[in-house]
Amino acid sequence: MSKDFDKRPRGGRPPERRRERRFAPVSPGDRRPDQLWLYGIHAVAAALGNPRRTILRLAATPNALARLKEEGVPLPATVEEAENRALDRLVGDGAVHQGVAALVEPLDALPLTMLGDARLIVVLDQVTDPHNVGAIMRSAVAFGAEAIVTTGRHAPTETGVLAKSASGALEWINHVEVPNLARALTELGELGFTRVGLDSEGEATLETAMAGERIALVLGAEGKGLRRLTRETCDTVARLDMPGAIKSLNVSNAAALALYVARRHLDAPAG
Repeated sequence: MSKDFDKRPRGGRPPERRRERRFAPVSPGDRRPDQLWLYGIHAVAAALGNPRRTILRLAATPNALARLKEEGVPLPATVEEAENRALDRLVGDGAVHQGVAALVEPLDALPLTMLGDARLIVVLDQVTDPHNVGAIMRSAVAFGAEAIVTTGRHAPTETGVLAKSASGALEWINHVEVPNLARALTELGELGFTRVGLDSEGEATLETAMAGERIALVLGAEGKGLRRLTRETCDTVARLDMPGAIKSLNVSNAAALALYVARRHLDAPAG
């Protein structure tokens, strides 16, 4: 194990400062075109176990490293021993890194043709908050969805913030990126997906909107909701019936409920 983080040679800049200028993002989750820092036990452990992920560096406190070993996480040959304050400088003040950070290459997004025999997917229409997207990924994995579909623009890039919010789900769900969402929804319909848009004023209840053996849940950004062309390309726009005074939910909470309903429909016995 390397202990370069603790060495401070006389008369020179600390090694972590020199590395920081080369590797560290300007702010938490900020990403260079070819690399980013992931942090937090779950996010890093999942990345280490993902054969599609290229790990460039791993820095951890002794306690965090012991926890990774206890969980049987595969570790690279070289691990840099770091104190919490050194990790703070790498990933940014305020990032809850839990004593571990990994410098990685971003994952490649997949084309729509890679959906294969997927039965449940989530389509995001300009949902840009990385906390929400990460939470949606976590729920999607929990309910067995195979993919998240976003556009190349108006969607968050892969960042440490998103990965931390996803709690490992970033490594376990396929990310499909499309240039045009309405065209992609049309293709999904041709592939046999029932495209269910979510809107607080939808004409149908979510439960009655579920149909067929393949479901694509379509969610819009908070505030704006689904764009007009997106709504028109869905088979139905459905609402979550809520008897309370508040009639809408955060998009990540709405996604979790919709995924639950969709999974119950897909797993129901035929007939």
